[in-house]
Amino acid sequence: MTAISPQVEFLRLAREEGRGALATVIGPEDAPALGRKLLVTPDGLAAGGLGDERIDAAATEAAAELLWAERSEARELGGLVVFIDVVAPAPRLLILGAVDYAAALCKLARASGWRPFVCDPRVAFATKARFPEAEEVLAAWPDEAFAQLGIDRATYIAILTHDPKLDDAALRIALRSEAAYVGAMGSRRAQDKRRARLLEAGMTEAELDRMAAPIGLDLGALTPEETALSILAEVVAVRNGRSGGRLGTSGGRIHEVGT
Repeated sequence: MTAISPQVEFLRLAREEGRGALATVIGPEDAPALGRKLLVTPDGLAAGGLGDERIDAAATEAAAELLWAERSEARELGGLVVFIDVVAPAPRLLILGAVDYAAALCKLARASGWRPFVCDPRVAFATKARFPEAEEVLAAWPDEAFAQLGIDRATYIAILTHDPKLDDAALRIALRSEAAYVGAMGSRRAQDKRRARLLEAGMTEAELDRMAAPIGLDLGALTPEETALSILAEVVAVRNGRSGGRLGTSGGRIHEVGT
């Protein structure tokens, strides 16, 4: 374990919109380890400790899970009650294709607390002026854009182009990455052709089954704004582990909170 203060580092991560989990022993009240802290970060580094190597290992495993689930909760670990507090940056939505749908999706994503990025190799279209709500606009091919931005388990990807040169290149990378979601626009007929091309290019059925296509929920969307709503609704549902159905016909809790 390093000598850095877990609490101080956790607060720094929170201020700088980083990702980390702080495990704190909160029970039982007579536990010698009460108040001890262990910080876990996505790169596997840890600071502090809970007083027992086995509990440290269990807390690290639980924290690694919750880091990407982006929720805080209490866990019972080795007879101790450990609260794992998670901080994470706003989720990222990588949008491939500098089209009208992308502009509407950027605007809605930003209003919903997401960080949208737009990528398109066409310099005339991929401009900040066309996408003022985007965190960044990259005039780059998919491989270059993904390499620059990186893809992790909290990355959501929406492919809105209708050009096989762009679509297929993006999907070959995205579907083999850790991305939490990969969606692609196009008719069902276009999806069938795309799937056939990618299979011929060496991708597996299992890899292609990760693709949400046609992208979005069935809202009957017609305009770019309605289509953006359909796409973001599906993305949010996936992030929260929901199917995206109607609340009036679903069971269970409406809002999930940490325990």
